[in-house]
Amino acid sequence: MSDTAAPALKEIFNREKLQHIADQTKAVYPPFDVSAFMALATANLEALGIMQRMRQVATSLHATLPGDYARNIEILSATAPGIGNGFASISLPEYVALYGLNDFDLSMEALQYFTRFGSSEFAIRHFLQKDIARTIAVMETWTQHDNEHVRRLASEGCRPRLPWSFQLKSLVVDPSPVTAILDALKADEALYVRKSVANHLNDITKDNPDFVLALIDTWPKDDPNTRWIMRQALRTLIKKGDAAALAHLGAHGEAQIALASFQVSPDKVVLGNPVRIATSFTSTAKSPQKLVIDYAVHYVKKSGGTSAKVFKWKEVELQPGETCALSISRATRDFTTRKHYAGTHRVDLMINGRLAADSAFELLV
Repeated sequence: MSDTAAPALKEIFNREKLQHIADQTKAVYPPFDVSAFMALATANLEALGIMQRMRQVATSLHATLPGDYARNIEILSATAPGIGNGFASISLPEYVALYGLNDFDLSMEALQYFTRFGSSEFAIRHFLQKDIARTIAVMETWTQHDNEHVRRLASEGCRPRLPWSFQLKSLVVDPSPVTAILDALKADEALYVRKSVANHLNDITKDNPDFVLALIDTWPKDDPNTRWIMRQALRTLIKKGDAAALAHLGAHGEAQIALASFQVSPDKVVLGNPVRIATSFTSTAKSPQKLVIDYAVHYVKKSGGTSAKVFKWKEVELQPGETCALSISRATRDFTTRKHYAGTHRVDLMINGRLAADSAFELLV
C-alpha cells in the first residue's frame, strides 16, 4: 500500500482544471477574458472546500460572460462537452441555481442538459425549495427520458436528505409528492438509476418508514430490478431489526438456530491489522427458514464511549438441520470516514435483526 495521501476532493477544482474550463469557454466564446476568470476563480483557492470552489467557478463565469442569463446559458451549453463528464461540470448547474431561479422554463431545460455531464442534483433543489409542485411536475416527465442521467436526476434531486446538500424539509415531513417519480423508476434498467431510487427510499425510511413499506408493498416482486431496489432501500431498517422490512426479504420472526460458535480473533489487534469474525450455527426449524445475518462493531470514540456500526454479512436459506459456517476479515486501519481509538471493541452477531451472540477484541493504537 502506498503511503502517499490521496489528493483532497477539492483538488477536482485545481488550477489546471480551472484553466481547462476557461480555455473551453473561450473556444466557444472568443471574447471570453481568460485572465479575468482565472483571477476570480483562483482567489483564496487553497482556503476553499470543494463546494465553495464549485460555487466560485459559477460566480466567476457570471462575472466574465456577457451578462444576459439566456445568452450565458447558450455559451455554457456549448462549453459543457469540452469540460467533459465529471464533478467539475457541476459548476454549470450551480450557475443555473445562482442566476436562473426567475427563468424557470429555461433553467429546467438547462439542468436537464447539464446533468449529462455533471449531475444537476444539487442545483435542482433550489427550484424545489422555491416551488416544489411546479418542479416535481417537471421531474416526473424526466422519469420517461431516454437518457439515464436525466432519469437519475428525477430521483436523486428530490431525495429528502441528499448528502452534501440542504434537506428538503417539506419532503422530510411528507414524502408523498415524490411517489409518482419513485413508482415510475421502480424497475429501471440502469443500475445508476436504481441506486438513486434505493438511496432515496432509504433516506425516507429514516423519517417515514411506513411510507416506504406501504409503497413497496404495491410493487410487483417478480422483476429482478425492483427486487434489487427494495433490498437496498430497506437496508437501514433491516440493520435496525425492523420486522416488516425483514419480512420483505423473507426473514420472518426470530431465527430458530443452535449456535455452535461465535469468535473474534485475535483478542488483541494492533491498528492496521485485520480482525477475523467467525460463526457457526445449525437450523432447528422444522421447515426451511430465511436468515439475514449481520454483525455490528461497537467502535470506541475519542470520548471513550462507543458507537455501533452494523455491517451486512450474508443472507441464507437453511433447510432443517442444515449448518451455516461463516467467516470474514475486517480491516482496522483508519479511513477518511473513521478514525480508530484504543480500547475494547464489542462485536455483535445479529440474525434477523436480533442479537444472537457477542464477543470483543482489544484494539491497540
